[in-house]
Amino acid sequence: MVSSCLFSAALFSALAAAQKCNLQFDGRLPKDLVAADLDVTNDFFDPNNVLGKGLKVSQVSRILPAGAGGLFDEGVEAQPVEVLISDASIFNDQVGFRRSELLPASNDGSDPSTQGVKTVHFSVKKDNVRLLNLTHEYQLFFLESQDFSTNQVVLKTGTILGQNTPDPDTLQLFGNVNDNPPQLLFSTKFLPDTFNNFALTLDFDKLTTQVFFSTGLDPLKQVTDVLKNDVSGQGQFHFGVLKKGLNGVGDITKNGEQEAGINEGIAYGGIFEEDSADGCVSLSP
Repeated sequence: MVSSCLFSAALFSALAAAQKCNLQFDGRLPKDLVAADLDVTNDFFDPNNVLGKGLKVSQVSRILPAGAGGLFDEGVEAQPVEVLISDASIFNDQVGFRRSELLPASNDGSDPSTQGVKTVHFSVKKDNVRLLNLTHEYQLFFLESQDFSTNQVVLKTGTILGQNTPDPDTLQLFGNVNDNPPQLLFSTKFLPDTFNNFALTLDFDKLTTQVFFSTGLDPLKQVTDVLKNDVSGQGQFHFGVLKKGLNGVGDITKNGEQEAGINEGIAYGGIFEEDSADGCVSLSP
């Protein structure tokens, strides 16, 4: 196993020429990294969260080949990573959920990634073998507040609990879930066989969100205006698969039906955050 520090140095050297904006964190995995490197302290993701009891990151992830990634993976030869869930993906006794999520290593809940104006980037792609069961609601990305009281922004797919979902095969980005009802910021068909690329500019002072989107290797385009959205409360970014149970009541983390034999996954690429205090947002590598 090669030191993650060596990986980090090599990757950031390549990024210096490729990125327009200063980076806050970077979760793009260099081409020689293997999944077991994420099981120990590293510069990319927290090795301890969010995982089913007794599981390691290498048991809930699959490193995909460099060259098969999203928009911002190509220029730096970064490897996308698939995040997987199974029947064993029960975190912190939350038996109503199945979940595996990657949290950026430097994002401890009170760090600068949730201060000022930042743009968080990520790309998601379906696995045509490990398909999601779209009768369930899934969270594929979210910012969870430091006090765990809300998600200030969350990307969902599947059948959204408590809502009419005409097409569950849709990516739906919601604002703060404590709003009643939560604001739908942006939605789009979840296209297969390609990465769906997102960038979210989060202003933690003015409490706004702006969305950029593209597919494949197309440059990002602005798809919303600057929208009011309460992103206060700092917290941690989650990139992964959180599957909610069916027919849950009360505390849905503790109850809800989950079928046996779960083998599902979503591929992630181009995970990083940049400082946008000066208006800088990278739309292409």
